[in-house]
Amino acid sequence: MASVSYARPVTTTPTTSPAPAPTAAPARTLVVKTTSGTDRPEAANQAFTVAAAAVAAGVPVSLWLTGEAAWFGVPGRAAELVLEHAAPLPDLLEAVLAAGTVTVCTQCAARRGITPDDVLAGVRIAGAPVFVEEALAPGAQALVY
Repeated sequence: MASVSYARPVTTTPTTSPAPAPTAAPARTLVVKTTSGTDRPEAANQAFTVAAAAVAAGVPVSLWLTGEAAWFGVPGRAAELVLEHAAPLPDLLEAVLAAGTVTVCTQCAARRGITPDDVLAGVRIAGAPVFVEEALAPGAQALVY
């Protein structure tokens, strides 16, 4: 007759080294480019609204004003865009300027006779290489309106 063993099997717990500490994900940045001015008020306002909302959420934002939107970098020009049921453009621009970057395209400024002396405090004039650098940075999301 075969003997039956009631002994518990010996188990070993594999030893593992502690999991490495998680590394923080790179901060996401939002690059918003608008080519729309008072000629396309809804598109222009949408770009500013998204940029201001991202700033309010703590996201680093770079807003690029190109084409007819270049005029919004000049004092008083944002107030020319009035759109029903939308936040006033000067308020949105102020929010982005307070915590983000606002850039007027170099060529767009030149075609309109806008110089660095003409733009609002905090607005810079820069060209395509800077836009490409920002848009292709790790963690960047670019939107074009």
